[in-house]
Amino acid sequence: MSTEDTYDLLFKALGHRARRQMLDLLKDAPQTTGALCDALPEIDRCTVMQHLRVLEKAGLVVVERRGRERWNHLDALPIHDIQQRWIGPYAAHAVSMMAQIRHAVDDETGSATTARTKDDDPAKP
Repeated sequence: MSTEDTYDLLFKALGHRARRQMLDLLKDAPQTTGALCDALPEIDRCTVMQHLRVLEKAGLVVVERRGRERWNHLDALPIHDIQQRWIGPYAAHAVSMMAQIRHAVDDETGSATTARTKDDDPAKP
């Protein structure tokens, strides 16, 4: 599977509200599938299982079976990869652009203030 296919699976997984809620629930500690079902009463167990399969296929959830229980663990590394590839560089670019705008405004404001001071001061020739 190509890197782009992997990212497609990841973004698909993150694209649904219920899956993002599940990831939020798994952020602090692993949860059993039953606990996730209890935490999301608006979704039936079959749908929770389908969402978990999408998360697992995207590499966001790692499943551990303990007897009859299925423990779901968050794997945050794919989200870190997104941050490294897109969010970090785009945020740095946005901050750079904002700094350029601020400097341009400061330069405009500073030169306009200097020009007014010379024109408004009768002591200046």
